[in-house]
Amino acid sequence: MTANTRPGAITALLFATTAWGSLFLIGKPVVAQLDPAWFTLLRYLLATALLAGLVHLAGDRPWAKLRRHALRHSLVGLAGYGLFSILVFHGLKLSQPSHGSVIMATMPFTALGLRWALDGQRPPLRAVAGAALALTGVATVAHLFGQAGEVNGRMLLGDALTLAGTLGWVLYTRNAARLPDHSPLEYTALTAIAFLPWLALGTVAATLAGLVEPPSPALVLSLVPKLAYIALVPTVAAALAFNAGVRRLGAPMGTLFLNMVPVSVIAVRALLGEAPHANEIAGAALVGLGLALTVWTPRPLPARTTALGQAPCTR
Repeated sequence: MTANTRPGAITALLFATTAWGSLFLIGKPVVAQLDPAWFTLLRYLLATALLAGLVHLAGDRPWAKLRRHALRHSLVGLAGYGLFSILVFHGLKLSQPSHGSVIMATMPFTALGLRWALDGQRPPLRAVAGAALALTGVATVAHLFGQAGEVNGRMLLGDALTLAGTLGWVLYTRNAARLPDHSPLEYTALTAIAFLPWLALGTVAATLAGLVEPPSPALVLSLVPKLAYIALVPTVAAALAFNAGVRRLGAPMGTLFLNMVPVSVIAVRALLGEAPHANEIAGAALVGLGLALTVWTPRPLPARTTALGQAPCTR
């Protein structure tokens, strides 16, 4: 089963969201020691080196495509990789993880809305209902219903940064459909290669300006195992799987699966010995129902036939 089939694409998207769930669990303590800008730079230095090797071996004239679309790839890579990672992890540092998970879950609505506004493609009612049901499930997982927690300026700023980051990923996902000559590997790798120099320049400039604190070599060495995992699984493998699923099912469907990220965090924590709470189980069930409602395609009813096996004539 490959991502070229519908079941394979769904499996690829589920793998990607599960891998991103592990990114939140492993990445959060890392960004407690590393500034999100340096975290993003080190993460993509490792990931892009691997992607460059893969696309050189398996791509179809990838370097010609990179030269032809250099500006587009740079801008899309900055939005989908750089701004998304930096802003989301900055937002999580300022706000609460529950807020971040719900904001991440708004991406299906953003994708459907942009598709309607920019492309004139009105989403089917089933897709809207599925996205709303999944969003309700994520809010249930985050235990937001019935809570009256204090909201301050720091939290609002963090939530705004996270929301801005999610817009970058929605734009990155939408752009994939505009490059049909790029395989999922080529799109993933070439956008990463094109944006990396700009990320490096921006991080160094921010560090020299005193806006970002640089990590010590000893700290980087101590984090190499975690950074290697983050680069290999939640970055390279997950991005390839996600782009492959989006290529088969479309951007609105792909972004809907991002509702599975907080649910996958619960599953990983359960494997580590932390039992899920009742609200987490209920929320996961709602997310699953929302996804099922959206990915399920009703089969057309067979036409009634006459005794001779032919469809009846209608006037």
